[in-house]
Amino acid sequence: MKGINDLRDWVFRQVHTKNLVYNTCWEDPRCDRQLLQLNRDSEVVMITSAGCNALDYLLDDPKKINCIDMNPRQNALLELKKSSFHDATYAEHWAMFGDGVMADAEVQYQQKLRNSLPDFAVEYWDENWKYFNGKGIRKSFYHFSTSGTLAWIFNKYLKTRKKLYRQIKQMFDATSLEEQTKIYNRIEGKIANKLVEFVVNRHLTMSMVGVPRSQQLLFAKKYERGAMGFIQECLRKVFTQIPTHDNYFYRLYLDGKYTKTCCPSYLEEQNFAVLKERIDQIQTHTCTISAFLKDNPGKYSHFILLDHQDWLAANSIPVLEEEWQLILANSRPGTRILLRSAAHQVDFFPQFVLDAVEFEQELTAKTHVEDRVGTYASVYLAIVK
Repeated sequence: MKGINDLRDWVFRQVHTKNLVYNTCWEDPRCDRQLLQLNRDSEVVMITSAGCNALDYLLDDPKKINCIDMNPRQNALLELKKSSFHDATYAEHWAMFGDGVMADAEVQYQQKLRNSLPDFAVEYWDENWKYFNGKGIRKSFYHFSTSGTLAWIFNKYLKTRKKLYRQIKQMFDATSLEEQTKIYNRIEGKIANKLVEFVVNRHLTMSMVGVPRSQQLLFAKKYERGAMGFIQECLRKVFTQIPTHDNYFYRLYLDGKYTKTCCPSYLEEQNFAVLKERIDQIQTHTCTISAFLKDNPGKYSHFILLDHQDWLAANSIPVLEEEWQLILANSRPGTRILLRSAAHQVDFFPQFVLDAVEFEQELTAKTHVEDRVGTYASVYLAIVK
């Protein structure tokens, strides 16, 4: 069994160290901004992912956002988005990141965007600007990256089942939650069928969407259908309790593009000018959270850790504890620390953390119910005493 687990961990590392994993963020920034309460005095340390949410947070005008990711490709994506604000028109910006395709992508990249990129991002996009040219079997940028590849495969599968695809589209276009729920109840079994269950429960599939073995074990322990059971629970919540009219997360992977009325805030035309003015308040750093804090000590107001501590808790308690020690040493009274977990209840907070923070519960519970993504079992907002 140890040999199999070692192989699975190797596969996960290969996926995450050699590929762009996320082409969009899968955390709801509308909920985050309620919890974070950012302002002009805010100095943020966060995990980059695809950079969408950092751009969303920028609308609250924090003093600085430090985006940290061990995968340079994720930072390269955020740098490309920054370059788009620097050098592109809104129409060009929308074509790339709204439609996910631009007819003159090479010209746009070579003559405009490339000039504002740091060297590491130039190296990546010189090889991969074709993600945006709309040629080949994958027509949209959002069908590239490991998670995007999986979305493309699922999209192709759905289009072979024309009635189901049509019903899903009808669900997204429903005018009431009641109508939306009725449609979902009719199609749930077709979406979560045995074939989909088999594919979803493969380790490679989970690795492609960024789910490590430690989180897969949580699913297997709690749900009879493993990861499929967890996903089915998430989908039922999202599609029967929350209106889908502005759920750009799932609509993107259904259509391969956003619409002007259903997209992240950084793609709304009304926000383009203000984000263009503030874009250099975001800086990227390719390293760990701990390495960043060692090299850049300060009194930060916010930390956004996503769910990466699930992995640390399962693989290296000393590294988890060091990260918390550095976070607390570089915090100020009132610093807000936001993290998510695949577990319904986590038990990995060291005692010195529990002594140093208070966990906000009322607003956290409220926003968790309203979360349009719904793929995390629990959310925590720790406030430093």
